[in-house]
Amino acid sequence: LRGSRSCQLTSGEAARYFCHMRLNMAEEEDYMSDAFINVQEDIRPGLPMLRQIREAHRKEEKQQEANLKNRQKSLKEEEQERRDIGLKNALGCENKGFALLQKMGYKSGQALGKSGDGIVEPIPLSVKTGKSGIGHETFLKRKAEEKLESYRRKIHMKNQAEEKAAEQFRMRLKNKQDEMKLEGDLRRSQRACQQLDTQKNIQVPREAWYWLSPEEETEEEEEEDEDEYKSEDLSVLEKLQILTSYLREEHLYCIWCGTAYEDKEDLSSNCPGPTSADHD
Repeated sequence: LRGSRSCQLTSGEAARYFCHMRLNMAEEEDYMSDAFINVQEDIRPGLPMLRQIREAHRKEEKQQEANLKNRQKSLKEEEQERRDIGLKNALGCENKGFALLQKMGYKSGQALGKSGDGIVEPIPLSVKTGKSGIGHETFLKRKAEEKLESYRRKIHMKNQAEEKAAEQFRMRLKNKQDEMKLEGDLRRSQRACQQLDTQKNIQVPREAWYWLSPEEETEEEEEEDEDEYKSEDLSVLEKLQILTSYLREEHLYCIWCGTAYEDKEDLSSNCPGPTSADHD
């Protein structure tokens, strides 16, 4: 190296400069070295996932804030805001209608009318924002009312049908119970008639069905609920009435009292009557 010392380096100074640069480069981190590649990360369970979740929440919050700042209101929203602001403000003198009222003596906050019994606040504004025609909302309301009334009518008819079915079931059950009771009373009357006739040495009943036949007695012991008193001419009730009259006239006996009376006067005075209802 030649030239002035102030602007040029000697050979010894140059050598020292280059050695200093090599040391600085050696101290810098080599991205291909093991020190950079074999970095041990924190592998504790749950930490990476928690970091990812926190980062995702942070990004989502930033995105929401940005959306709120950048969101532009729609035309309908702007119209609604302007309308609300206008309706909140009272009419001023710049309004021609209000100015005419003031010329006629009206004061702000005063009721309308000569006697002052009119409205104080203006008629509320009802803005129609939908695309349906005039009267469509009334039509929909009427349809909804008709649908509700039809539903109520169906429920009422269903309840009536259920009540009617339940009443019919109760009547059938009651008729069955009454029929079974009549059959039991008839069997008791036949048994009593057979015993009383036998006591008077009557070997043959006045009518064949006045007594229980051996077949009927056997079937009664096996199946007491079966109907064994079918007749072509007489019903169970008619047979019971005829047999009851026979027992009261011939033997002075009442199957519901379970007593044989001394004479007809004793029977008429002490027995309530010739039917089961009289003894209830």
